Amino acid sequence: MELLEVVFSSCETLTRTRRDPRARQRAVALAPFQVLTQSIFSVLFPSDCRLCGTSLENISRVPVCQDCLAEIVPARAPQCVICSDRLASAQLLRGDGLCANCRDCSPDFDRAASFGEYRGGVRGLIHLLKYESVTPVATPLGGMLAQAITELLAGCADAAPLLIPVPLYKSRRRSRGFNQAELIARAAAKRPPQRLEVDCEALVRHRDTVSQVGLTREERIANVRDAFRVADNARVRGRDIMLVDDVMTTGTTLSECARVLKQAGAKRVWAATVARAYDGADLRLAGDSASEEEEATEVAISTSV
Repeated sequence: MELLEVVFSSCETLTRTRRDPRARQRAVALAPFQVLTQSIFSVLFPSDCRLCGTSLENISRVPVCQDCLAEIVPARAPQCVICSDRLASAQLLRGDGLCANCRDCSPDFDRAASFGEYRGGVRGLIHLLKYESVTPVATPLGGMLAQAITELLAGCADAAPLLIPVPLYKSRRRSRGFNQAELIARAAAKRPPQRLEVDCEALVRHRDTVSQVGLTREERIANVRDAFRVADNARVRGRDIMLVDDVMTTGTTLSECARVLKQAGAKRVWAATVARAYDGADLRLAGDSASEEEEATEVAISTSV
């Protein structure tokens, strides 16, 4: 038996030794052709990275360069154990891991997690999808959302949760052509350790709401109150639910969705988003003033349809 193990190892080592130089030789031989192909593509189909403006040389459905994608990293700041908002120094000293909002009024979801802060490359990708309809961007955004989902899966029982995207009102979905939360959710569902079920029909937004931009916390809560309903209680009764969306700001929309789902019999409800706009962050410094105007314009269009 020992002899067989030695012979097997030696054969594998010999094969690998012969294979590696050949692979390197092929790579060297093909390198000029790859460079030529990329150069021809950049000349015939000129395109720039939609985030930094540099010329793209690789064929890709996502119009963003690899450097910009590589710069996108998860948030590392100390976060609230419930809503994932950034904790200030004074809040850290309390030792309970809660932000002021969750301490005063806990949301209806059990816990929320986000991949990164709503700024920089994350914000840029979300805007490409949401406002410029670059739908292939849903793939990298789905990979980021999957990391937030995986973080929350640690608190799940044996049964996998049901992924439910936050729905759009019918007129807004019609004017945009898609629900960005659905696209990101479907891309994310293929990424975690186990494949997750996505239900885009379980939750319905049956009442339109005004833009949340500029509203106080109390006004946001009133704005989304009773805006959602569960299509069929049997689809969520006794289930663990994972709400998913692109961005979380104060969490009032996700909290209202969670409240309605629990009323319909959902066991537990988590919330996973790609990005988190931290409380107190100056979104104008993140270049978000344009998005506020676009959001207001989109609301005006949807309410007139």
